[in-house]
Amino acid sequence: MTEESQRNFRSVYYEKVGFRGVEEKKSLEILLKDDRLDIEKLCTFSQRFPLPSMYRALVWKVLLGILPPHHESHAQVTMYRKDQYCDVLHALKVIRFISDATPQVEVYLRMYQLESGKLPRSPSFPLEPEDEVFLAIAKAMEEMVEDSVDCYWIIRCFVNQLNNKYRDSLPQLPKVLEQYLNMEDSRLLSHLKTCSAMPKLPYDLWFRRCFAGCLPESSLQRQIPQDSSDAIVSKAIDLWHKHCGTPVHSA
Repeated sequence: MTEESQRNFRSVYYEKVGFRGVEEKKSLEILLKDDRLDIEKLCTFSQRFPLPSMYRALVWKVLLGILPPHHESHAQVTMYRKDQYCDVLHALKVIRFISDATPQVEVYLRMYQLESGKLPRSPSFPLEPEDEVFLAIAKAMEEMVEDSVDCYWIIRCFVNQLNNKYRDSLPQLPKVLEQYLNMEDSRLLSHLKTCSAMPKLPYDLWFRRCFAGCLPESSLQRQIPQDSSDAIVSKAIDLWHKHCGTPVHSA
């Protein structure tokens, strides 16, 4: 039996006995052992297979540019990121904008506002629509990333990509949805049009939040980019095209 045949046999066997993804996990581990991580290969892998939870944060941080591709720099850059996180957190506590009782996702929001120069004069001021979007994304990320420092940086970079690269694309997505739905399920599209439901779908909620709070977190765990500069958000665009044919949230 050739090596390729053995590998295929093992993959089928693992899947039948309930260990689906064992071979994929090994392949990812090989990629992560490279002295200089291959961003293109990591993206390709992430598009084809779910990321194991134990490696998800690392891969996301590399693809988002939070960590460099070189392993030797990871420890130092991680320390810098943690120091910056602690400095911003301390500043918010000093000015009494947050306390130990502040929910973690709100802490992330206030940190982001402070770093982007958008911190309101008082924490009692009503939230802006963009703040609600941030909180929804933060809540989804919090379910997937355990470390608070990693979680903040991933949220921060994700939201920056969304705001800087894809804001102008959002108004076009309802039309893209209709085109895609026409290809995938024309009967459903006809039904939605017949009962005048298409204009009433919560496009704004879905697209501005990248489905955060609308789809289960497990559906968001594979949001991986086409290339490193576009980070995770560009894969979210692909998921919009793929998933918004099934209305899973109506409020």
